[in-house]
Amino acid sequence: MGSSKSLMIALALFAGLLAGAMAEDPYLFYEWNVTYGTLYPLGVPKPGILINGQFPGPVINCTSNNNIVVNVFNHLDEPFLLTWAGIQQRKNSWQDGTLGTMCPIQPGKTTPTNSRSRTKSVATCISPPPNSTEPPAALEFAVVLGDWYNKDHVALKSILDSGRSIGRPDGIHINGKSNHVGSPPWRRTLATVEAGKTYRFRVCNAGLRLSVNFRIQNHTMKLVELEGSHTVQNVYDSLDLHVGQCLSVLVTADQKPSNYYFVVSSRFSKQVFTTLAVLSYKDGFGHAESTLPSPPPENEQKSIAWSMNQFRSFRWNLTASAARPNPQGSYHYGKINITRTIRVVNSRAQVNGKLRFGINGVSHVDSETPLKLAEYYGVSNKVFTYDLVKDEPTNVDKLVVAPSVINATFRNFVEIIFENREKTIQTWHLDGYSFFAVAIEPGRWTPEKRKNYNLLDAVSRHTIQVYPNSWAAVMTTLDNAGMWNLRSDMLERSYLGQQMYVSVLSPELSLRDEYNMPPTQQICGIVQNLPMPAPYS
Repeated sequence: MGSSKSLMIALALFAGLLAGAMAEDPYLFYEWNVTYGTLYPLGVPKPGILINGQFPGPVINCTSNNNIVVNVFNHLDEPFLLTWAGIQQRKNSWQDGTLGTMCPIQPGKTTPTNSRSRTKSVATCISPPPNSTEPPAALEFAVVLGDWYNKDHVALKSILDSGRSIGRPDGIHINGKSNHVGSPPWRRTLATVEAGKTYRFRVCNAGLRLSVNFRIQNHTMKLVELEGSHTVQNVYDSLDLHVGQCLSVLVTADQKPSNYYFVVSSRFSKQVFTTLAVLSYKDGFGHAESTLPSPPPENEQKSIAWSMNQFRSFRWNLTASAARPNPQGSYHYGKINITRTIRVVNSRAQVNGKLRFGINGVSHVDSETPLKLAEYYGVSNKVFTYDLVKDEPTNVDKLVVAPSVINATFRNFVEIIFENREKTIQTWHLDGYSFFAVAIEPGRWTPEKRKNYNLLDAVSRHTIQVYPNSWAAVMTTLDNAGMWNLRSDMLERSYLGQQMYVSVLSPELSLRDEYNMPPTQQICGIVQNLPMPAPYS
């Protein structure tokens, strides 16, 4: 994020929930100015991208089902898109903020964005509805963390465009700061708490490459929310958090008033980075102890097994009174027949001497005309070919570079298998949907593996990690019409082709299923001078 991200995806985690605005619910209005600024996450001054002069970005305080209107002003000297990732955007892929669905905001221009809050994330703090059974918290703290490159976004983009890898990051930050034992106290304070009170920490990994583990010295953490879903409230000493993932924990200030370290360290990487912040008790005294809480096992095999077991401990809270994420009630997902299985295999290869990444042998490339616009105007055949990616992968290591869109049947119940045959960990994200993360296991997937699925209380979420030489299975109902992006949440990989779009068209082309193109939608590419298609009714 910030200086380490491409302009088009730079602020993907500053998210609210996109969907149609509904007049009966309250409206909140925001103005976001996107500018350059100087950032110092690792102590090295670098130009970065700011919202309203802030990094991390501004917080939206709202309640579930509020309508949010954000006017985004681009003061950069390049086109910009704000990707509202990690949210379930109902019937409105028009404002998904990806190059496959929208024209970028040109320098000096603005794009109004309508949002409807139905979930929670770090940079957009959304309060639970009044009937929620979430435990109360005295105060909330937003924690944006992740890896960081001392090269700025222009340099990183240039490296990728030249066909090379951006390599390993230079460190890890917590809310834009990187600290170590002995660094100045003013750089270290993350939160100030009062003894005996409980606090909520919304934590998000906004990095480019590294999974991380976080923990708080002498304190435990109660997991209460994972990517918008209430969880069974298990208690943890430390938690793994993979690229693009967010969660909420409750922490009770139950120790003697003093200072305690909030520790973040990298996972599954040869070089281990560690950074610190301080949980400071009001009226406390003394320095934090220099002995840090222990990280998970460092041996690769034990480390992966440890992390997999933690994933399996995450369970959906079926007794929570808050609304389910799927209005059709398909949270009884274990009783629905699978109508389609899509196996997604990631790979990397050299194409014309340049590094590319792909899905099932296809490396996606963006077109001048957003794919959604081409489809809406009836000229998709001039921009892309459907279904280059097949449900059953074959020669995955020989990549075809082309815009990648698959057709999907509205309301089908699909199973997606993410199969990672590489030695590095992967994280995947699907726009527009929450899915049920039913299994992660080592090795290759076969139909017999379904007997190991959690078909009762798998967490409904929108990202899934896949460990080296392992697979992950998710299930979802394709009830959200639109064109939605399925991508690696690791920028290097998605930028160089490890993504595709899923076109879910309602047969009736009805407003009941999908909104019309907004009147404020920018038009670009080959559709600029074409007559406007007839609206849905």
